[in-house]
Amino acid sequence: MSPDDDLVLFRRVRASLRRRPVRDFARTLRDTVAAEREFVCLITDDRELRRLNRQFRGADHATDVLSFPSTDRESIGEIAISADRATVQARMFGHSVADEIRILMLHGVLHLLGMNHETDQGRMARAEARWRRKLQLPASLIARAS
Repeated sequence: MSPDDDLVLFRRVRASLRRRPVRDFARTLRDTVAAEREFVCLITDDRELRRLNRQFRGADHATDVLSFPSTDRESIGEIAISADRATVQARMFGHSVADEIRILMLHGVLHLLGMNHETDQGRMARAEARWRRKLQLPASLIARAS
């Protein structure tokens, strides 16, 4: 396993999810959006996202993506994505699960970079839309919620 493989960890995820394209996209985000700063992305199930959401945010339900910014200079932080939520949302929005995971990963990285769509008067939404176009992704998470 190369050091790049450590960018994305898979736990309790269906074998049908193709791992290489997800890892390739994580490298693309690291090299472009994160300006070559490291992060780690855990892709797991609803059960684990629910536990993390309850533990760190006090919300007792599964969610699609959580971001945990780092306080050290080695990494910008960690992201957790629910493959279960990604599957449901991909069906709902008419694109692939892989595309949904990419949308969630981009959203998480922007949070790791300090952006917050709830408080930044649209700065994160504009950045997400710009990167979505550059990375050829379907509608952004923020745009869908609007």
